Amino acid sequence: MPETAPTSTAPSAASPRRMTGVGRVLVVVYAIMALGATGRSFVQIVREFDDAPLAYSLSALAALVYILATLALVFSASERWYRVAWAAIVFELVGVLVVGTLSLTHPELFDHPTVWSGYGIGYVLVPLVLPFLGLWWLITHRHARSAAEGAA
Repeated sequence: MPETAPTSTAPSAASPRRMTGVGRVLVVVYAIMALGATGRSFVQIVREFDDAPLAYSLSALAALVYILATLALVFSASERWYRVAWAAIVFELVGVLVVGTLSLTHPELFDHPTVWSGYGIGYVLVPLVLPFLGLWWLITHRHARSAAEGAA
């Protein structure tokens, strides 16, 4: 009878670490924002796109950014996805700051609210806080990953 090699439950050095703690919560919040923004933009575009094409297009763009950021954070153990996460979250931060400011200084551009209008006031300012948390996590995650690779 052939012997089978014992299986180990410890992660190997070559396999990526599973996301835990704050990273997992961050991914869940990004996924919720992706679902919320996607649903909102879909309904807005289908029902009344002609009323506010700029606002509703920006909501759809925000939805795409949240979807991309969610995926990139999930797979951020890969160098490529880590960079995609950075790009998506920086884009999100710039978007929420620009749209948030314009919606306050030029309200005529945003007669209908977007996900990022008023810095995300319709989402309890989560769109304003989330990119800062995402960037913080990417920095600390990278630092922890570099330290673990240096110790190996």
